[in-house]
Amino acid sequence: IYRMFVGTWNVGGRAPDQGLDISSWLLDQQPASSPAHIYVLGFQEIVPLNAGNVLGAEDKGPTYKWLDLIRRALNPSSSERSHSFPSNYPYATEASPERPKNDRVSFSDLLAMEDRLSMVSELDDDSEPSTSNPESSSEEETTDVATRYLRSAGQGYRLAASKQMVGIFLCVWVLADLMPCITSLRVSCVGRGIMGYMGNKGSISISLTVQGSTTMCFVCTHLASGEKDGDEVRRNSDVVEILKRTRFTRRRRLSAPAAAVPSPETILEHDKIIWLGDLNYRLTGSGSGDTQELLDKNDWQALLQKDQLRVEQRAGRVFGGWEEGQISFPPTYKYLADSDTYAAAAAFTSSASKKRTPAWCDRILWRGSGMEQVRYARGESRFSDHRPVNSLFSVQLAAGGNNAKSDHLHLLLLRPRAAGPEAAAGIGLRSSRF
Repeated sequence: IYRMFVGTWNVGGRAPDQGLDISSWLLDQQPASSPAHIYVLGFQEIVPLNAGNVLGAEDKGPTYKWLDLIRRALNPSSSERSHSFPSNYPYATEASPERPKNDRVSFSDLLAMEDRLSMVSELDDDSEPSTSNPESSSEEETTDVATRYLRSAGQGYRLAASKQMVGIFLCVWVLADLMPCITSLRVSCVGRGIMGYMGNKGSISISLTVQGSTTMCFVCTHLASGEKDGDEVRRNSDVVEILKRTRFTRRRRLSAPAAAVPSPETILEHDKIIWLGDLNYRLTGSGSGDTQELLDKNDWQALLQKDQLRVEQRAGRVFGGWEEGQISFPPTYKYLADSDTYAAAAAFTSSASKKRTPAWCDRILWRGSGMEQVRYARGESRFSDHRPVNSLFSVQLAAGGNNAKSDHLHLLLLRPRAAGPEAAAGIGLRSSRF
């Protein structure tokens, strides 16, 4: 059995500065003697979803900033300047003239993309498209300079895989001792935004094998927005299309032993699956008086009866066979900037941003045997209009696999960690609302 931390956060298109403290989100409520072995962290809107970012070249500057913040939070004993991310890396901190901050996707922009969209839509299941397209799949595709640096940044936690598609970003961090047990890393992206294919909405999925015997898949998504009646149908459709269109390139290594675990090609072929992200499901009848009354009373359990995701799941229209833990925290969206006040509760002028009824947009679901959810909670960072959500899982590996790696992992899981560098550096329980 090993421990896996899963977190999701819509950061509202806001790039972090180096002073942002995310350690309480990642490390709280974990005893120092038994920290998580694997971290799966998904983000949405790491860049503003304007025309420049959706239609133009991918802006990786914020991605590298988040990676550095995560590395320093998970490895506090190695966070001094000499070990931080290279200072001369070209962060993109301001919008260029070609990438205006408040630009909108116009009809002419869409027409200009017609040929590109046609090429993407004609991709068949056997193709291996370029990862610059929103529909892509690749094997062990984390080779840029930032990822190579973070993979080799010493002990503690190391970056095993990462992928960005416009504003969606997914990364997997693993204890350095566990890295030899992680194999068959593959990535697949599905765009579900403009015209059903652009990457402003959609999914990033990472597939991997642990100990040569257990296949795992992590699916980070940003689904269709909107809180009017019927918008949940579009979100259901996004889920169906992501499950249908996600394809992982099968491994074709002649040297692989005959008894090796077959590489899954689809999401549902994996042994254990985590689905995380801004699923954007809202509350049914969000404008009704009884909904507002429940909000005023902070009656979250009664309000959850109106949660679209649970309504749709109970009706068998989406996520059949998936599990979600008990939600005992307030809605995670939408807050005023740098505030604990819901946007719906604030008095807006007619020219202000749209009101949004609070909802549990940010969720973590799972599928597969041998997984027990130990915690399901939200964080209280005011960095964006969403609150981050996290979950801690206890995961049982399948029997079998490479004997040497199995023995190595068994020793790792049994090893007391209280005297280790992470424990000495203070990784563990903190007093916080996370």
